[in-house]
Amino acid sequence: MDRSQPTRSRRDIVILFATRIIRLFCYGSLSVILALYLSEVGLNEKEIGLLFTLTLAGDAAITLWLTTSADRFGRKRTLIAGASLMLGAGLIFILTRNFIFLMAAAIIGVISPSGNEIGPFLSIEQAALTQLLPNKKRTQTFAWYALVGSLATATGALAGGWLTQLLIEGGMDTLDAYRYVLAGYAWGGLMLGILFLSLSSRVEVTILPEPASIRRVLGLSHSRNVVLKLSALFAMDAFGGGLIVQALFAYWFHVRFGVDAGVIGSIFFGANILAAVSALLAVKLAEKIGLINTMVFTHIPSNILLILIPLMPSLPLAVAVLLLRFSISQMDVPTRQSYTMGVVSPEERSAASGVTTIARSVGAAISPTLTGIFLATPALINAPFFVAGAVKILYDLLLYRSFVGHKPPEERS
Repeated sequence: MDRSQPTRSRRDIVILFATRIIRLFCYGSLSVILALYLSEVGLNEKEIGLLFTLTLAGDAAITLWLTTSADRFGRKRTLIAGASLMLGAGLIFILTRNFIFLMAAAIIGVISPSGNEIGPFLSIEQAALTQLLPNKKRTQTFAWYALVGSLATATGALAGGWLTQLLIEGGMDTLDAYRYVLAGYAWGGLMLGILFLSLSSRVEVTILPEPASIRRVLGLSHSRNVVLKLSALFAMDAFGGGLIVQALFAYWFHVRFGVDAGVIGSIFFGANILAAVSALLAVKLAEKIGLINTMVFTHIPSNILLILIPLMPSLPLAVAVLLLRFSISQMDVPTRQSYTMGVVSPEERSAASGVTTIARSVGAAISPTLTGIFLATPALINAPFFVAGAVKILYDLLLYRSFVGHKPPEERS
């Protein structure tokens, strides 16, 4: 046995955690100012919503193409390609106010309006981590992976919001202040590319020859039925979540309560810290009641709280309910990711994660346009919360009904 293998595996895991931190910091900082920046360059609410829809739709197409071929093309090479798209999109958003060019960058590049993962990174990193870890460590590692991501998003939101406000208070033009955050986003893409270059071959998977009778669709064969069913349900969940992506959430707080970027950044800093802690708590709960039960029984209360946020009469109460929601909202994330990786074949993990992630992107793609219409109509400004909560609760019920009896390996043993 090669004694250097455990060391190389640990090194690769550290690199994948580092890229997660850098990426989510950039996503968090961008989410606070992106809608405000687009408004400053002259786009109205409907155009902003359309641009976010195109961003998510373009991400779905690009990510589907990259992730379903990553195991054969090379996971490392695919991750480097994704970093290049993030760098390019950030630069274009800095350099132009033209809606057509912004739209092209949103479709082809990697821009996150939500503060959450976008692009091929998550799917391929999860497949690589699963390969580097024993089954019993998978959910725990994914929880820490989610935790560092939430902390990075929170810190990014805080940094992006207060950096912008301090620059403006120091006399800088508002548009230029927003561009500083966009420049940081582009630098993040460059740093990712450099780190991905240093990954070892341990992250790659060996593809064995298959009989001619085995037919692959989207990189899937043995696991296809399970993945497609999960994908349909995840798309429903993401449609609900897409109605309230963090950038539009921030815009809602600004319109409803008149709060500035610094305060919005602080709110989401606290929210994402709580989300990070909730991801860790999910591990112990999943060990006791199982992955599917943890996903469903924590997600339903979270979505009830989402519906309650716009019913609060003041900013402090709205923030309190938001923070309470975030304290349980991410418990389904590491469990969902771990479950997906656990029930598919090793050589189909990148494709499975990619297809389910794309399904979420497609599900979320229509939502921001709908939210843009809601926000442009004063009487409907609270509608995204109600619709999102109802859709996501329906998803929880259907997921439980379909998969409560389908166990991952560690639960079967």
